[in-house]
Amino acid sequence: MTALIAAPLLLPALMAAATLIFMRRHRWIGAAISIAGATGLLALAVYLLSVASCGTISVYALGDWAAPFGIVLVLDRLSAMMLLITALLALPVLCHAVLTGLDRKGWHFHPLFQFQLLGINGAFLTGDLFNLFVFFEVLLIASYGLMLHGQGPERLKAGVQYVIVNLIGSTLFLFAIGLLYGITGTLNMADMATRIPALPAADQGLLRAGAHLLTLVFALKAALLPLQLWLPRTYAGTSAPVAALFAVMTKVGAYAIIRTSSLIFGDQAGAAAWAPEVWMMPAALATMVIGFAGLLAARSLRDLAAFGLLGSTATLLVAIAAFDRTVLTAGLYYLAHTTLAAALLFLVVDLIRLRRGRYGDTIVPSPRFAGIEPLSALYLLAAMALAGLPPLSGFIGKLLILQATLADPWAAWIWAVILGTTLLAILGLARAGGAIFWKSAAHPDNPREDAATAKLDARLVEMLPACALLATLVVLTVAAGPVARYMDATAQQLFAPTHNIEAVLGPAAGG
Repeated sequence: MTALIAAPLLLPALMAAATLIFMRRHRWIGAAISIAGATGLLALAVYLLSVASCGTISVYALGDWAAPFGIVLVLDRLSAMMLLITALLALPVLCHAVLTGLDRKGWHFHPLFQFQLLGINGAFLTGDLFNLFVFFEVLLIASYGLMLHGQGPERLKAGVQYVIVNLIGSTLFLFAIGLLYGITGTLNMADMATRIPALPAADQGLLRAGAHLLTLVFALKAALLPLQLWLPRTYAGTSAPVAALFAVMTKVGAYAIIRTSSLIFGDQAGAAAWAPEVWMMPAALATMVIGFAGLLAARSLRDLAAFGLLGSTATLLVAIAAFDRTVLTAGLYYLAHTTLAAALLFLVVDLIRLRRGRYGDTIVPSPRFAGIEPLSALYLLAAMALAGLPPLSGFIGKLLILQATLADPWAAWIWAVILGTTLLAILGLARAGGAIFWKSAAHPDNPREDAATAKLDARLVEMLPACALLATLVVLTVAAGPVARYMDATAQQLFAPTHNIEAVLGPAAGG
């Protein structure tokens, strides 16, 4: 059954081609195919998680070429978890885009959406650095189209900046893998991990440079200071459903840092062991402050959601930067939460924008609008989730991180920044909610400004995808015990890279 590891790549590729066939003449068939593909991907991710949960690391060699010479896909607990998070996010986001009509603003939304999933899934499954670069490019090329979908001068300006930043990142990525290949003679991550300990002392400086450069590229993808400026403009400039899908793209960078640092640059890497440790923690803490301070100062709901995503991703990077198994366990739990919570807020923001007419998503008082009561409840719950308030999973995730970092040298700074930025998030989210929902300019009994009030019942269906994401967060909260145990087993597997090496290269390589 190892061939099923390739299915998360094949399914989106096939769905992208199928949607292209039908979109121009039968748009609804193309949309139905896309939703069916996302549903199938979710079912597949659940199955692969059940396979990986027993601790087995499964490897599929494309073309039956064995590693390190051929391309391998590797399924372990971490990659299976990331596949499931992506699928849980993709389906409601896609349904939201269809229900609100975003997919009808261009012909290629669904093919691009499916290719985006292909690139993301490939990045989580690949076993070598060059194909990680290839899948990064696939997801980035698709994201360029999705980012500009719907057009508009603001979107075009943000899109140009986004393309330039990622082109620079891709160039640095090539430099990094070229440097590491020149030193080790391989790009297979498991094979590289076995060769690094045997490198001569003369190569240690270049090895450290390669480790820092590679982590810098992934930090750019995760929007870590000083490389964070592109994220708020890009995510606020694109459509909200696309920004919700992009919530998992910052986690691709975080995933790559976890994967490479634990497998390639772990304890066995000599002078390059945990190389980014010296600068990642202060950078993550500073990024968290910038993110939540930006949330407090936001003038529109899309800016608020974008800065909230930046701050919550930085919270995850704080847990990663500790390079400790217990802290990483807490970070992995928070990773699942922050991806879904940020996406939920983007979808709620879009629902509010669609109903406020000329006021859009600006944080100013306005006349009452259609659906204000259910949307106020959804916004409250989304805000609680993003800020990390009880009883939702964000509170549990932050509590786990705080508890796990008690013995860390940066403990005082971590506690102060997490608690301080949580307060900033609460103030910023409450300010926006108060302006939009409490300071309504019209009395509840007055006629609504927007004629869409008469269609409120029919449009309530647009809230279902956001409710589905909220339900997923509730499940993550209720099942916090089993989920945390899975995350702990995942962290243990990551900090024992021998198992990965043996699975990819054979038992002799791990010895």
